[in-house]
Amino acid sequence: MLIKTQFLLFWAVISLGLSSCETMSGAGRDIEHAGESVQDAAD
Repeated sequence: MLIKTQFLLFWAVISLGLSSCETMSGAGRDIEHAGESVQDAAD
């Protein structure tokens, strides 16, 4: 259950991040920040 919740949260963050950026470099930064957030939450 926890993994399913984390998976859905991850995709929600990615979707919001991609919809808010206008360029590919912006998408890269958004994805990087989302990945860092997931890593921080895992610690």
